[in-house]
Amino acid sequence: MELKLTKPICFFDLETTGTNVAKDRIVEISILKVFPNGNKESRTWLVNPEMPIPPEVVLVHGISDEKVADEPTFKQLSKEIYKMIKDSDLAGFNSDRFDIPLLAEEMLRADVDFDMKNMVSVDVQTIFHKMEKRTLGAAYKFYCDKNLEDAHSAEADTLATYEVLLAQLDRYPELENNMKKLSEFTTRKQSLDFAGFIGVNKKNEPIFSFGKHKDKTVDEVMEKEPGYFGWILNADFPLYTKKVLTQIKLSKLNNKLS
Repeated sequence: MELKLTKPICFFDLETTGTNVAKDRIVEISILKVFPNGNKESRTWLVNPEMPIPPEVVLVHGISDEKVADEPTFKQLSKEIYKMIKDSDLAGFNSDRFDIPLLAEEMLRADVDFDMKNMVSVDVQTIFHKMEKRTLGAAYKFYCDKNLEDAHSAEADTLATYEVLLAQLDRYPELENNMKKLSEFTTRKQSLDFAGFIGVNKKNEPIFSFGKHKDKTVDEVMEKEPGYFGWILNADFPLYTKKVLTQIKLSKLNNKLS
């Protein structure tokens, strides 16, 4: 089985300082870019996160402060990384809930206007969980009959994720070999931001997905409680969530003026 692609797709994996999308940083990123003609391009970067890596996290991926002390920061690498992915769709293992939101935060901190409007994303973990409900190591064994060596190495995890998706397409004829269809299949819940704070209702209107205004439309909340918008902008929310909310507010303002 080969992927049917109309544009390149980048499989990627991150090793990080932790699991907080808003606060934690990337320490390693590996990208496997697959082109429609079957060609592949692979790059892996160690990244200085400009913050201490907790000892318990070092035990997971083996990347210590000393290992990345002389490596470039994400800001220094951001344009090179963005150049590799900007014309592509994205895929990963748990990427919709973690890797893509964190990558977006790093890009925005580096002043790169990262946006998913012209991309779809395929979360291979979601296919696996919907079909078999296991971990990446088990998925690799189950679908590819291989043991995952060097687990929690970004490069090994990235290659394994790519191989698992190929095997899933071989195994499940009901899965369409089309990135848009796979993206739809792996999307758990529609949201306008990566972190899931802003969703949409049945009328396709932006709504808040958390807190005291959960399920209320963004327009309604901003009309009745305009200070809520300022609170979110100044609170510890992901940068991409703030960007989406600002775009909604500006769009509403432009509609009033037009």
